Amino acid sequence: MQWDHIITNGMIVNTTECYAAHIYIKDGKIAAISRELLEGKAAEYTDAMGKYVLPGLIDTHVHSRDGLQAARYKEDFFHSTMAAACGGLTTIFEMPNTSPAIHNAQIFTESAHYLAQKAHVDFALWSLALGNININDLEAMAEAGAIGFKFFWGYAIDSNTYQLIYNYDPQMKDVIPPLLDGEIYDIFKVIAKTGKQVAIHAENFYLIKALSVELEKQGRTEGYDAFLRCRPAEAECTTIRAAIALAKLSGVKLHILHLGAGEGVDIIAAARADGLPVSTETCPHYLTLCDEDYPRVGSLIKVYPPVKTKQDQEELWRGLNEGVISLVCSDHAPHTKEEKAGSLWNAPAGMASVETLAPIMINAVSEGRLYINQLAALLSENPAKLYGLYPRKGSLLPGTDADITIIDPQAHYTIQANDLHSISKVTPFDGWPMKGRVVQTILRGQTIAKNGQIIGGPIGQFIK
Repeated sequence: MQWDHIITNGMIVNTTECYAAHIYIKDGKIAAISRELLEGKAAEYTDAMGKYVLPGLIDTHVHSRDGLQAARYKEDFFHSTMAAACGGLTTIFEMPNTSPAIHNAQIFTESAHYLAQKAHVDFALWSLALGNININDLEAMAEAGAIGFKFFWGYAIDSNTYQLIYNYDPQMKDVIPPLLDGEIYDIFKVIAKTGKQVAIHAENFYLIKALSVELEKQGRTEGYDAFLRCRPAEAECTTIRAAIALAKLSGVKLHILHLGAGEGVDIIAAARADGLPVSTETCPHYLTLCDEDYPRVGSLIKVYPPVKTKQDQEELWRGLNEGVISLVCSDHAPHTKEEKAGSLWNAPAGMASVETLAPIMINAVSEGRLYINQLAALLSENPAKLYGLYPRKGSLLPGTDADITIIDPQAHYTIQANDLHSISKVTPFDGWPMKGRVVQTILRGQTIAKNGQIIGGPIGQFIK
């Protein structure tokens, strides 16, 4: 037998067990997994002795800043997917608030074709739900292959470009104000018909606005305490509760994006206990940073929803270990150093994090906060199942895509911002010591990254 790639002596990891075996790959698929060596030669050999072999890792929440008309000075798809591969990811889900915004089937299809030429990893695409602007386009985008629909709850929209307005003022012209609950219900009803997830950015604009005005009147416009006072846990939780109520009415599958409020864990757990199809995610920055880190990292900590308190952090860890939080993703949203160097109030929200997602979670395994099987669940099997890609993605089973991430659990290294492969090198994790390292990333049987460096050109494919 002539194999394409043989991976020997590794410790195979799935969500329930670890066992020593060899993997045989043919035509981009896993052809066999055997505890005994099989006959035949291969074009590529990998000795994984002493290493974990996981199903290829997945990041469901990436903003690559690229598009048919995008300004790519912060990031582009070539670099974001290169960073993904070097960070151990084999599949990413690209968010739709690009230029142009992915709001109809034609732009969706054109964007998929454009991005496929730059992709180092496989990718799926989200579509935007904007209200009456594109409510009649949602089903066509689902048919075109959208992985799900993103709804930016509480954000105004530029009526000409369909871009988000981050600091909305009612006096602005050519702007669609944040949608009211009835309009959101109408969106949810249509998405429910498609069977897709609706994923929401959960922040209550009107509460945030009122609190901001209150603080300005008090002259409290400095410091992270004041920043959190403007965007407290209640701004997330009131929106999560409203979204769950509308999901119950409409029958839609609801996903809460980038959960930062610890209180949200119990709200979501209660909804799931009632049998509602509600899921959620969190990000490494919420699990490893808190308000106490602001003096050290400054505005690099700024994301929306914001990183909150140590208590919120511990509640999120509880949510992970109790299975309420289904997955961990990066919310990769890069900016330039100059932009992030501004004041906390003026700097844009977001950080370059697609390459540090897996390393930080692998380090959590080394610290005993997670089991390696939980890592396989949170970064591979769970997202694949939630979005209908399992077992093609998210598994190590014969007949599935040979997407594989190999980890050396004993390797020690330090995250260095300048070593990141994104155009943006902005990260609050610069200088963090890590134990456990991705040493090889394999996409459909072909090594695409090894020891932190890309191997070969873009071979990623669009996943419809």
